[in-house]
Amino acid sequence: MRRFEARNGADALVTLGDNDYTESPATFRAAWSESFGWLRPAGVAVVGTLGNHDVRVQRGQYQLATLSMPGPYYRRRFGDVELFVLDSNNVSALQTSWLQRALSSSETPWKVAVFHHPAFTCGSYHSHHDVVVRWLPLFERYGVQLALSGHDHNYQRFAPRRGVTYVVHGGGAGAFYPITRCRSGYPRRVRARREHGWLYLVVSEEQIVGWTVNMSGRRTDRFTVLP
Repeated sequence: MRRFEARNGADALVTLGDNDYTESPATFRAAWSESFGWLRPAGVAVVGTLGNHDVRVQRGQYQLATLSMPGPYYRRRFGDVELFVLDSNNVSALQTSWLQRALSSSETPWKVAVFHHPAFTCGSYHSHHDVVVRWLPLFERYGVQLALSGHDHNYQRFAPRRGVTYVVHGGGAGAFYPITRCRSGYPRRVRARREHGWLYLVVSEEQIVGWTVNMSGRRTDRFTVLP
């Protein structure tokens, strides 16, 4: 990733949760520094998201400072795009009210929701009920164009549903999870792969262009999100 970023500059590294499987705050901080300590000197911001493994110790509080998180959910703006980072471990009424206020007050042309448990996935997991019931109507009402999640250890991209493109990328994990047939009522799944790697997004006034990048730096899928 460091070599890729040197050739393809990035403003931020966004995690999709399950940042730590060790359940040891000291081990996590040391491992993060070893793997990603180069980010801040390179001018790359960190935007962290909490997954289900992260909240097993201290509700994930030990990760907040390392991942530049003001809390378990927050918003972060980079030029014309605003990220709404959510804690899908606890889809509470309080967080949902915050999300509605944040989305309704946003003036950016691009809105991206980031959370761990996918709204749609066809693998070892399926839709997260509370995410679908509480958050999807807000995404659709307030013009979120892209929703990014992890949790399933694979890559899946879905056709836009009511203006929102849903992408799952769990390629930072160890073992892969299976890719299965999608349930009725899901948006059409366009791509599905099992590979380690990450997403690379380029945002312009006209569009968001996204690629999946594998560990050798090769781009394996491309997609475009339009206003």
